[in-house]
Amino acid sequence: MIAASDAQLSRAKRVMQALKQHELTIATAESCTGGVLASILTDLRGLSHVFECSFVVYSDQAKCDLLGIDRVLVTNFGAVSREVAEAMAGGALRRSRASIAIAITGFAGPGGEGDEEGLVHFACARGQSLRHREKHFGPIGRDRVRRHAIDSALDLIEEAIAG
Repeated sequence: MIAASDAQLSRAKRVMQALKQHELTIATAESCTGGVLASILTDLRGLSHVFECSFVVYSDQAKCDLLGIDRVLVTNFGAVSREVAEAMAGGALRRSRASIAIAITGFAGPGGEGDEEGLVHFACARGQSLRHREKHFGPIGRDRVRRHAIDSALDLIEEAIAG
């Protein structure tokens, strides 16, 4: 597992404090980051009550079973797509008691033929509001893609808190 930088830990703490201040809770739905974001958010002393739960859904089947995503959506658009990221965030929100859900799905390393290494989709749901980001980090290696993905996820969470 990658280790978060001091800057990421400091930023994550600020995000969690903002969630606490606004009386919000968070759930994560992670694929290519494999639970790294949840690990960072739960490493923060005194803020654990802000973290609701995490879904680490690496396989297509897990995305469908645990988050309630329609298999047709994954088949038609692919697991690494805007549509699936948004469905992951919505599923995490519906299947938890969290106020905000962040989803991450992408290709952290080399994928199959036609897969773009470093392509990551993010979605953040809060109530009826849904935000999406698509990032093209390039073939920079699994750890670096994951590190950049954490930063992008924190950006979206901050936007969702701000409303």
